[in-house]
This record gives sequence, structure tokens and C-alpha cells, in this order.
Amino acid sequence: MTRLENGPAQGPLSAAATGPARSGRRGAPRTYDFRRPTKLSREHVRVLQIAQESFARQATTVLTTMLRTGARLELLSIEQHSYDDYVATLSNPWFMATFTIEPLAGKGLLAYPLDIAMASVDHMLGGSGAASQPDRPMTVMETTITNHLLTRLLQEFTTSFEHIVELQPELSEVEYNPQLAQAAAGSDTVMVATFAIGIGSRSGEATLVLPFSSFAPALNNAASPHLSESAQAKRRRAFEALTERLTQVPVEVGVRFAPLEVSSEDLLSLAVGDVLLLRHPQDAPLEVTTNDVTFAYAIASNHRRRLAAAIVPTPLAAQKDTA
Repeated sequence: MTRLENGPAQGPLSAAATGPARSGRRGAPRTYDFRRPTKLSREHVRVLQIAQESFARQATTVLTTMLRTGARLELLSIEQHSYDDYVATLSNPWFMATFTIEPLAGKGLLAYPLDIAMASVDHMLGGSGAASQPDRPMTVMETTITNHLLTRLLQEFTTSFEHIVELQPELSEVEYNPQLAQAAAGSDTVMVATFAIGIGSRSGEATLVLPFSSFAPALNNAASPHLSESAQAKRRRAFEALTERLTQVPVEVGVRFAPLEVSSEDLLSLAVGDVLLLRHPQDAPLEVTTNDVTFAYAIASNHRRRLAAAIVPTPLAAQKDTA
């Protein structure tokens, strides 16, 4: 896994190899899993940082307005995890809301401590939120009230990510057991943005989880304009060099007749001098193949005393020309 977090001078989020850990262990050495190499580039992180910080600012306004109390949401880090490793960092119970990310495939997940979720309901009902909160799933009424808040937060999420991709998220369900919140397959790579959340006198960590595979194309497109001219020129040169070298890679090519099927008995009884009937039509071209893939057709020929194969149109194209 890869952890990307703020440097000591509050600079851009930087890449570092890590394992799943809570905020108290950010200074400790991290284990790098070579079976799950880093997929988030620095360009991806810059684009995500802009979107996530915008979401944090807008969400802070929404929370303060709807809860009528002091609230804050501040981006701490952007991480890459497998979904199983992310879930392992959560306590049970934990408040988790999954949502679709149409038109992209997969689901997103917004999670934060259950006591903060319960205190939010208390605030929206006119309470102070300071009382001890119940450690249980929400009732139907509490869920309805919370869904209204989540819908507003998803609207801000849509606005914050519109420079990356236009989304139409919809709230799916709320879960309290991390093992039951199936927002992704266990081995899927997810992008985890960790926020410091504060509601009144309560504070904790919130996470916004998004599937990497669904966002990868959009992140690549959004990251390109943020590259300097020298970086873009360097990428172009690398692409041209790679393309040139690929055109020089030797490839084994074969010209073959139509395959022949024989019984095992006939195959085992073959001896020198036996004749196999190829059953290849005399007017049918030969197949030109590489790695068992037919990519052209040819007829037997010669070139300066050497056997050769002259490329001819495919049988289908020849039929169209004569039709």
C-alpha cells in the first residue's frame, strides 16, 4: 500500500510506502507490498488533492449550516489501499454510507465514527450533541434525517470533482459493520482520502473511498494539463522512443496450411514415407500467423531463388471485390 500525506512544510501530498495505519503511526516505517504496486502517480495526487480540499471546504459549510454548530472537515492524507486492508482499519460499529458514482462503475464510501453521526442527528433535532450517544444502528427516523445531510454532502462532492469527471452520485445504503459494507471487492485498489472531522466538541477521522480503476482514465486526462511544458515534452520523447523500439522488436511469423485433424491411432502409427493429406483447397490462400493469431493471407511464391509468400487480400475482401 502507498500512503500519501502532507510534508512538514504543508506542501503537496507526497508519496511514501505504507501499510494500513491510523494517524498516530504516520511517523513510523512503512511496509511496501510488491504484490500491490503503487498506482497513484504524483500527478494523480495533485488532481485529487484539489478536488478533496474543495470538498472539505464545501462540506464544512454544509455541516455548519445544517447542524447549527461549529464544524470542520480538513484533508489529512490521500492513500492507496486494497479494500480489505482499508476495512481492517475501521472499528465495529462505524458509520458507513455507500453511494453510486454514475456514470462510472463501482461505488464510493463515506465513513466516520458512529458517535459523530449520532451527534449530528442530535444537532439537527435541536440538541447540543454533547450528551452520551447510543452505540447502535440508527432508527428509521434517524436514518431519514441523516440521509438528508448525506445528500447535501454528495452534491458538494459532485461539484468538487466536476473538473475530473461529471458524476451523478446517489446514496445507496448505510451500514455499521465494516465487514458488511461491500463497496468493492476485497482485492480492489481504492483511493482513501482521510479527513479530520469535528462536530461541536466531538472530533475524529472521516474517510472518503473511491475505486481507482473507475477513476483512472479521468485522472489521467485531468492530470495532463497540470504538467509543465518540460514534463510534457519529456513524456512525448519517451513515447516516441518506446514506439520506435517496439517497431524493431523481432516477431516470429509463420505461413501455414489449414490445420489437419488425425486420430491418436494414426498419429502414433506414423512412419517414414507415410503421406498426410492436407485437405487444403488448391485455390485457398495460406494463413500468415504470429502467436497463433492470423493477421494476413498469402500464396506460395518465390523471390530470387528463395521460397516466399506473397500477401493477398483476405478471402472475405476478395469475395466483395468479385461480387
